[in-house]
Amino acid sequence: MTQFSQLYPKGSHGFDAYVQDQVRAALDEDIGSGDLTAQLLPADQRAHAVILARETAIICGIDWVNACFKSVDPDTIITWHTSEGSRVEANQVLCEIDGMARALLTAERCALNFLQTLSATATATRKYVDAIAGTQAKILDTRKTIPQARLAQKYAVSVGGGENQRLALYDGILIKENHIAAAGSIVAVMQQAFTLNADKSVQIEVENLDELDQALNAGATNILLDNFSTELLCTAVKLNRERHIPAILEASGGISLENVREIALTGVDRISVGAITKNIQAIDLSMQMQPYPEKTLPILI
Repeated sequence: MTQFSQLYPKGSHGFDAYVQDQVRAALDEDIGSGDLTAQLLPADQRAHAVILARETAIICGIDWVNACFKSVDPDTIITWHTSEGSRVEANQVLCEIDGMARALLTAERCALNFLQTLSATATATRKYVDAIAGTQAKILDTRKTIPQARLAQKYAVSVGGGENQRLALYDGILIKENHIAAAGSIVAVMQQAFTLNADKSVQIEVENLDELDQALNAGATNILLDNFSTELLCTAVKLNRERHIPAILEASGGISLENVREIALTGVDRISVGAITKNIQAIDLSMQMQPYPEKTLPILI
C-alpha cells in the first residue's frame, strides 16, 4: 500500500502542487465573486494577527495555512512559533501574520478550516499511537474520510504517527464479504485476485476463525480480522504464527481508545481505525487581528 509520503514527499513539487490545488478550490468556494465584508476596510490598511490554540493539539496543516494567506496576498509575512507535528497547549500562539487587513480577513476562514481539521486528525491519531506504545502494532487509517480531503487527512495521519492503509480503490485489493459472496468462496476470489496480477497488495477480510483458515490455505498473506474479540484475536495470532510464512494480521472494527492497547497486545501487526478520519472534532483555534498602530510624530522642540 502506498503511503502519502511516497506519493507526495513533503517539500516536493508534487506536494506543493497538491496543497495549492486544495487551497485554490477552497478559496474559490469561499470568495466566489469577491469578499464583500472585507471591502468595509480601507484598501491600504495593514494589520497584525496571531493564531491561537484554545486546546492541546498536534499541529498539522502549516503548508495549507501559508498557501491560503499567500494566495490572497503574496506579500503576507507569516512567522511560525511551532512546527508541523508538534504538540501545543491551550492559549499558545501558533503564528504571527503581517499583511493587508483585507487579505488577512479574506483568507482567515479557509486557513483555519484546514488547520483545525488536519490538526484534529493528527491529534486523534497521536492518541491511538501513544496508547499502543511499546507493542509491535501500528495504527492505520481507512477510506472513511472527508470527501475531497482524503489525501490531506492521510497526510495528517502520518504527521500524527500513524500509517496509511490503501489510499483509494486503485491502490490495492481489499476483498470484503460482498466480494466473497459474489465470487462464491474465499478460494475462488483469492484465485481471481492472484490472476489479476495488479502488482498491488492483496488483502482479504475474514469474520471468524474458519474463514481465517480458508484464507491462509488459499495463500493469503495479508488478512483483515473484522470485529474479532480479543480472545479470538489471540487465537488468530497463534494459528497464524504456526504457519511456515505467517500472514500480516490487521484488526479492524470496534476499535476505541479504551480497547486499542488490549487489541495491540494480542500480537496483531496492524490496527485500522476509521475514527481518526471520520469521527474527528475540529481543534479549537482562533485568529485575532489588530490594526497597525498609527505612527507617532516626533515632538519638535
